[in-house]
Amino acid sequence: MMRIAQIAPLAEAVPPKLYGGTERVVSWLTEELVRLGHEVALFASGDSKTSARLEACWPHALRLDPGHPDPMLAYAATLERLAGMVDRFDVVHSHIDWIHIPLLRRLGVPFVTTLHGRLDLPNIDSCFGQCFAETPFVSISDAQRTPLPDAHWVGTVYHGLPEDLLVPNFAPKGYLAFLGRIAPEKGPETAIRLARAAGLPLKIAAKVDKVDRAYFESKVEPLIDGHQIELIGEIDEQQKSTFLGNALALLFPISWPEPFGLVMIEAMACGTPVIAFPSGSVPEVIDDGMTGFVVEPEQALSAIDAISKLDRRQVRGRFEQRFMARRMAQDYVRIYETLLRSSPMTNSQ
Repeated sequence: MMRIAQIAPLAEAVPPKLYGGTERVVSWLTEELVRLGHEVALFASGDSKTSARLEACWPHALRLDPGHPDPMLAYAATLERLAGMVDRFDVVHSHIDWIHIPLLRRLGVPFVTTLHGRLDLPNIDSCFGQCFAETPFVSISDAQRTPLPDAHWVGTVYHGLPEDLLVPNFAPKGYLAFLGRIAPEKGPETAIRLARAAGLPLKIAAKVDKVDRAYFESKVEPLIDGHQIELIGEIDEQQKSTFLGNALALLFPISWPEPFGLVMIEAMACGTPVIAFPSGSVPEVIDDGMTGFVVEPEQALSAIDAISKLDRRQVRGRFEQRFMARRMAQDYVRIYETLLRSSPMTNSQ
């Protein structure tokens, strides 16, 4: 049994009420670690719900807080709280990018950071070499590592869902699905074009961030007719089984280096195959020809035509083999154990 601190982002509650991929993964990981018998403390917003010990670092999730608090103040409060009790933990696992690293390096506690976002950012490689050369990181796909091949990677851990979170449906209705966020790199315009060319309805369950509002209003909204192309808006966890399970396929026509793409395994959990473009993690997550099709844009229509040839029970079965939350937690436990074995503090005790 280990004493583990999980440090979650504060943008959303854990688990989030609506959109929030990282917070959702942190929740699933935390709950599985508790089921495995570990003593876990979750540092998160006060409106989070967990079977671990909740260390409420800010009263409410920042995105939905009407007071619009300063995020840096909230994270400073989180790190202050962690610093005051760090000797209670065997290992600290952070999901908040970089801000915690200088503090934890000086406190001497074994820690690891999972990077959940894109890493093809300006000057990030030089910063890593100068500041974080020995800091242990976990990637969520091998493709995510590409911009930082020399970082101190201690593992790749694919996300995993609880087994009974989403219910598979082996008799879908006749529409295509798009789930996630309305943004140019996610390809909603392409999804609409493909659905129209295939003569199939498209249901879009997505949120629109402020930064993407102008794009949505100018490029996407005019294409939504409310009949063949329907915008549902954000949906919660309880709605996903129906939305994804009833779809013939999930369209994932991305044009950016997706670090993982949680929606792909959510679809697979529902027995729904995925048609995706080969960017970022896509070829790692989808078993081409089994759980979906990894295609270039000009091949997408043929993939839609062939979707009925895939066995939805096999899609669900492959999800159970590769993307369960229990497997994710066990992968992380092995990383924690490796960190503890190599920690000077642990070896000196």
